[in-house]
Amino acid sequence: MAQRKGCLIGCGVALVVGIGIVVALVVGVSKVRDIADKTLVDPKVYAQVAVGDPESEVRAKLPSGETFVKDALKEGGPAEPAGSTCAWYVSSASSGDDVLRFCFKDGKLADKARYAMK
Repeated sequence: MAQRKGCLIGCGVALVVGIGIVVALVVGVSKVRDIADKTLVDPKVYAQVAVGDPESEVRAKLPSGETFVKDALKEGGPAEPAGSTCAWYVSSASSGDDVLRFCFKDGKLADKARYAMK
C-alpha cells in the first residue's frame, strides 16, 4: 500500500511539473509574439521615409514599439538629437540584428538611424 501511495504522489508531482512547463512555454511564446508585433519593422519602411516627413505619416507605418526590450535597443546607438522623441525597432531582415531608430521633433521626422544591436 505504501508503495502505491508513493507512486501516486510521484505521478502527481510529475503532472504538476509538466503543467507548469507547458504554461511557461505558452507565456514565453506569447511574449515573443508580443515583441515581434510591436518592434519589427521592414527595412523597406525605413528606406521609404525621409527626414522632414510628417510624424503622423511615419508613425502610421510603424508598430507601437512599446515593449520591455526598448531600453536594450537604445544601447550602442548614436546620440539622440536634442529635444526629439525617439522610437526604436528591430529590422525584420533575415539577420534581425539591426536597430532602426526614428526621432521626431516639431511634428516631423528629425532623424533616422540604423545600427547593429549590441
